Amino acid sequence: MLLVDRITSGYGALTVLRDVSLSVGANEVVAVIGPNGAGKSTLVRAVCGLNPIWTGRIIKDDIELNSAPAHRRAAVGIGVVLENRRLFGELPVRTNLELAATEGAHRSKERFSYASVLELFPFMAPRLDANVELLSGGEQQMVAIARALLLQPDLLILDEPSTGLAPKIIKSLVSVIEEVRRQGVSVLLVEQNVALVAQTADRTYVMKLGRIVDELGSSSWEAAIREQRLAKAYLGG
Repeated sequence: MLLVDRITSGYGALTVLRDVSLSVGANEVVAVIGPNGAGKSTLVRAVCGLNPIWTGRIIKDDIELNSAPAHRRAAVGIGVVLENRRLFGELPVRTNLELAATEGAHRSKERFSYASVLELFPFMAPRLDANVELLSGGEQQMVAIARALLLQPDLLILDEPSTGLAPKIIKSLVSVIEEVRRQGVSVLLVEQNVALVAQTADRTYVMKLGRIVDELGSSSWEAAIREQRLAKAYLGG
């Protein structure tokens, strides 16, 4: 599905990612956690083609994407919800969704129809004609996820999706991730919310200062907490 192989990336003369490797398998939820400044969002931007990689490889389904532009990566099945969502706030929810549905119609396999997305996000149907900028932060996040799903990806990348959201909305987010997986879509979840990750991820990579410093399986959380591995990653030591 996705292989990130020893990539280095950054901004100008500033190196942020150093020799980062990870993988996401078919129908798998994989998380990346770490403190602010760990390089998580830079990793997302590198995978999506918004940041160049200086060394290493990014491969999706045996296709090397090192120099591929962002729209090419979407065409091979990578959908992304960036931390700032990148919605068209002055346009209605309906228009935001229809733009994605039109583009997603070119994909060979439809996993999410317009109707199924409205079923997955029930608040949305009566708000279709509301401008996105008038929605709450949680509602905007769900619109961003819905828009990404209508592009018909087989890999969905979520960058800090729980930031600023109420606990009730985060609970809904867990259900959404579970449904996305049921539809055969892999998820790369980039988060600071350890509780959310522990509920959803099959495997978790821990980042610190631009490097992967640990990897946890779904049964490894108790040991990681007991051995203070997470505390060391987040707080130093």
